[in-house]
Amino acid sequence: MSVELSIIVIGLLSFILSGVRVDMAIGVYNVIDYGAAGDGKTDNTKAFEAAWSAACTVEGRTTIVIPEGAYLLGPTIFKGPCKGIMVMEVKGQLLASTHLEAYKENWLDFQYINGLAISGGGRFNGQGASAWPYNQCKKILNCKPLPKTLVFSFVTNATISSISFIDSKFFHIHIFQSRNITFDSIRISAPGDSPNTDGIHIADSTNIQVANSVIGTGDDCISIGSGCTNLTIFNVLCGPGHGFSVGSLGKNAGEKDVIGLKVMKCNLTGTTNGLRIKTWQSSASRLKATDFLFEHVIMNNVYNPIIIDQNYCPNANCPGKDPSLVKITDIKYRNITGTFASLVAYKLLCSVAAPCEGVELSDISLEYSGKDNQAKNATSICVNVYGSSNGNVKPDPCI
Repeated sequence: MSVELSIIVIGLLSFILSGVRVDMAIGVYNVIDYGAAGDGKTDNTKAFEAAWSAACTVEGRTTIVIPEGAYLLGPTIFKGPCKGIMVMEVKGQLLASTHLEAYKENWLDFQYINGLAISGGGRFNGQGASAWPYNQCKKILNCKPLPKTLVFSFVTNATISSISFIDSKFFHIHIFQSRNITFDSIRISAPGDSPNTDGIHIADSTNIQVANSVIGTGDDCISIGSGCTNLTIFNVLCGPGHGFSVGSLGKNAGEKDVIGLKVMKCNLTGTTNGLRIKTWQSSASRLKATDFLFEHVIMNNVYNPIIIDQNYCPNANCPGKDPSLVKITDIKYRNITGTFASLVAYKLLCSVAAPCEGVELSDISLEYSGKDNQAKNATSICVNVYGSSNGNVKPDPCI
């Protein structure tokens, strides 16, 4: 090989190898490179916003890396639309600021994004204990909520997996006007007496799935608001908390129907409620909740395992006493087993103005586990309910 040819070959190899290194670096944005410090004290809000802004302008798949460490953050908005798919690899812990005056509404807000993935084994710490004493929602009907931890607004095609959340000031995760989002292998934890710390709240969204996860909070493990369609909850462990809840529905004018919910192969332990549907009395809107399937659910010492409450009113000063206008139909409870702590296994209190129809209880075996030794007195209550009982149903049903 001539000297000239050798020089050309070496030059080509250097160019190719250099190009490979450059390509590997493209699309990776480490928050450390934007000034973040994982010391648990430095305010990293601007560094995270800068990393997001840079990644959002790049086509293709871009990754924001949050390495090990503790990163203090104030309220932050991760806003799209972005040119590519956004990936957030969270290996460290994110700490919410404890200065309530800094928040307008939420802590971390993802908005207007098509294509998002969050994973990495890290943790979102809402540091809620400092804020819970300021929660006035049990005393004031239209209270101002404390900041939610993670909010998805107008987000499409997202996957959130293998991360954990602890001690949110209010809801841990809130989903609004979004679709095609999957939560897989996540953990949510807050004390059982922490106020309004719902695990996941879903509203006005479609095609949302929560699977293979563990949720224990001071409120609903998963709550579902109006305007939701095609939701799936699969293999979720719930407790402590208030169980899986649809509603409350009908409080505000203009609410939309809830259609299509599947809760399958889930386990509830020590929760106040198991499977609950709740609508406001004197409802401001007329809507329906329909096509629900609760199947293969295990209750472990759940106080109210199956409940429909159309007289819902959590405050002493509710506006009126007129019957709910929310129509509940086609609700199936199948293969529900385990133990319950109250003396009422099925509490189905439906509206006289819009009776529940198509309620099915099939193959249910629930045993009283209370301390009063009154298993023989365990019963069920049905008001304005039409449906059927099939197979072996214990305690005896009232439909």
